[in-house]
Amino acid sequence: MNIGDVSTRSGLPAKTIRYYEDIGLIKPQRSENGYRCFVEADLHKLAFLGRARALGFTIEDCRMLMALYEDESRASGDVKQLALEHLSKIETKIADLQAMRDTLTELVHCCAGDNRPDCPILKDLSGKV
Repeated sequence: MNIGDVSTRSGLPAKTIRYYEDIGLIKPQRSENGYRCFVEADLHKLAFLGRARALGFTIEDCRMLMALYEDESRASGDVKQLALEHLSKIETKIADLQAMRDTLTELVHCCAGDNRPDCPILKDLSGKV
């Protein structure tokens, strides 16, 4: 398969596929004319990477997950630990976003939104509360 075929089948842009090759996550074969030549295993790896990235794993996490995936003697506990660490980061982000939402909701509620210049939102942003 060429890069266009793999892009269509994996759902990843060709630019992303080239990037994954540049950083060593995939290693497609090269034809005599230098074009990338992908096999089913490459497509499977790209789908794996696409799913991992969609779940928010970093490139380095993906590198570790791929290594674990390819290691048939891996311990599932290693995979679980990586996933738990990522889940913890997601939960922290969610808590941060909820706090942001709560603060902004309160500020919007306190602002009259009329023609007066007094604005609690701007006061909070300026630190002059």
